[in-house]
Amino acid sequence: MTPLKAVFLAHTAAPSGAELATLRLVSAMPAGRTAVVYTEDGPMLRLMAERGIETRVVGNSFDSRAMTIDKAGVRSLLVGATGLLRLGWTLGATVRELDATVLVAGSTKALLMGAVAARRARVPLVWHVHDRVSREYFGRALALIIRLLGWVVARGVIANSRGTLASLSTWQRQAVVAYPGVEFPAEVESAQSQPDSAILGDTRPQQQRPANETVIAVVGRLAPWKGQDLFLRALADVKTLPREVLLVGGTFFDEQSYRTELEVHATALGLPVTFTGHVDDPETYLRHADILVHCSVLPEPFGQVVVEGMRAGCAVIATRPGGPEEIVQPGVDGLLVTAGDRTELTRALDTLIADQELRTKLADAAQLRSRDFDVAESGRIVTAFLAGLPGSRWRRG
Repeated sequence: MTPLKAVFLAHTAAPSGAELATLRLVSAMPAGRTAVVYTEDGPMLRLMAERGIETRVVGNSFDSRAMTIDKAGVRSLLVGATGLLRLGWTLGATVRELDATVLVAGSTKALLMGAVAARRARVPLVWHVHDRVSREYFGRALALIIRLLGWVVARGVIANSRGTLASLSTWQRQAVVAYPGVEFPAEVESAQSQPDSAILGDTRPQQQRPANETVIAVVGRLAPWKGQDLFLRALADVKTLPREVLLVGGTFFDEQSYRTELEVHATALGLPVTFTGHVDDPETYLRHADILVHCSVLPEPFGQVVVEGMRAGCAVIATRPGGPEEIVQPGVDGLLVTAGDRTELTRALDTLIADQELRTKLADAAQLRSRDFDVAESGRIVTAFLAGLPGSRWRRG
């Protein structure tokens, strides 16, 4: 049987959530058995190169924003789709050169390109889905089209959560859930065989602070659906204000006006907010914080930052429904609130800010829970799935 060579296809090289998740996943898979192809230049190529991952750029003139689904009209979508299909033919030659046995498309745009590229390279296509394909994100009609497209062109599906998988059409298709996962440093890995208290003693950055000294972090792209504006309004109603609030994240795709709106809100409400802008790795901020708040107003596909906050030793508040329900065990290792419910979020903030002992209990349990999302396990799951995928008739002999 031909040894596995999985080629991952990305339509953008900007360091957003899906692209960084792919970086971690590919790093966790067997060396020399993966490659990543981008359709534009960007920071992700440098990050991949730093880890020794084989990369290619095909189609430097491709603009990943030229076909923004929520802004383009029907004509623009059709023109953009045609361009993606043409680029897919060029990509097919690169996939062949890389001696791929399977092509993995990491977005809807990549899926369109990948359908043509996989056909030309005669390898099976797998759709790696990072977003819930639902009407909340795409609208009812377009979500149906995307689900149908995925079912028709992809031999298999990798979903980043059970919720994401449930939003897809997988009848008679191979499918698996592989959480994006977090990376653990070597010194933490070596502590796995020690008692739980030893693990926590090695990794907990600090003791939880008193109520009026608490530090709260909200990490993620500054975008309306991420709910930072709702968080600020909920925070303004708490009984005890934290000492510091960190809004960690940048703006993408012409959303700078939303950051300006948030800055105006923070000033008007008299909140101690620091805007950090985009950071490559938020761990330093998470280790400084007592509480991490995840406040998306739409169902989150997974909620990577929730796991990162748990690993860093934060007491976590996250929203439901969505991926965080698969991560947080309410009252055990974090709190869950209803997405978009400002009153409920204020109540949860009041509970954690006031109760230092509860914060410590939840944070300790959260660090242990985060180990269930080690990206090394995700790497094993995806490697086994891709290696066992039927489709030998497409492989080059």
